[in-house]
Amino acid sequence: MRFLVIGGAGYIGSHFVREAMRQGHACTVYDNLERGFRASLPADINFVKANLLDHAALEKTLTSDSFDAIYHFAAFALVGESVSKPELYYENNVEGVRVLLDTMVKLKSQAALIFSSSCAVFGTPHKLPISEEDPKNPLSPYGKSKMIDEWMIEDYCHAHGIRGMALRYFNACGADKDGGIGEAHDPETHLIPNVLRAALAKETVTIFGDDFDTKDGTCVRDYIHVTDLADAHIKAATYLCAQKGPFYDAIHLGTGDGFSNLDILKAAEKVLGHKIEYQIGPRRAGDPAGLYADNRKAKKVLGFVTCYSDLETILKTALNWHLEAPHGYRGK
Repeated sequence: MRFLVIGGAGYIGSHFVREAMRQGHACTVYDNLERGFRASLPADINFVKANLLDHAALEKTLTSDSFDAIYHFAAFALVGESVSKPELYYENNVEGVRVLLDTMVKLKSQAALIFSSSCAVFGTPHKLPISEEDPKNPLSPYGKSKMIDEWMIEDYCHAHGIRGMALRYFNACGADKDGGIGEAHDPETHLIPNVLRAALAKETVTIFGDDFDTKDGTCVRDYIHVTDLADAHIKAATYLCAQKGPFYDAIHLGTGDGFSNLDILKAAEKVLGHKIEYQIGPRRAGDPAGLYADNRKAKKVLGFVTCYSDLETILKTALNWHLEAPHGYRGK
């Protein structure tokens, strides 16, 4: 198949591109490199450096090939930043998706649309594990932007005959097994890279809160390897391309297992072979005690199974990336 990958130079997008090409698919990447890295992609890939809000560049790209599927990985995703700068999130995350949808309608695109959503649309969940139909109550502008995007995509699908799907991620983590690419956010807010970076630098890791209603008082999350996420996106394209429009659905991508912050710390100690110093800090605003997926729908609809999402593989692949590129892509 032929894919247009918007935001393909970011963490999840670049891993998707690698896995898609590994499976024999052709990718065109569209990214403005504001938060992505050209070095995360093959040198010879068809690459368009442009903003999603650039109507002319987007139209030119969409008409340059007969794409089977369009992927949207281009969202800003820092919860704290979204609270202090909501305008960035409503412009990039919401307006960007609207421009994409309007352009698809204008050009009568026959491509399927696969959208990166998030478990942030649920806020504090009413029950665990979280199923697709559970009540939505996003707490941050980031989560709200994802919810608005899902509503827009569903409405456009029904009104204009588009085939679309929102894939709601839980905690994406790890790095490609063959090396060369990995997680390189600035600032880094995710637990696993922060644990590994601190351990390698012989620094103290901060665990935010130990008074949650969980087995050890620390937050519980569902960790899914980024390569498993990538494979699920390819399966989603295969599924959508077999449907007749209009069509829309939302599916959770997670393992269905929850691990606490201290579970992650202990697993990292096992992989590293030494103790990691840590301290307990205050809770972060809006952190739910637990978030993990009911993934039965992904298994049933997409035939999704995880191959790399055990903690040992997640941590070993992430560690290899941080050893290879301690300063991320800026050091490459």
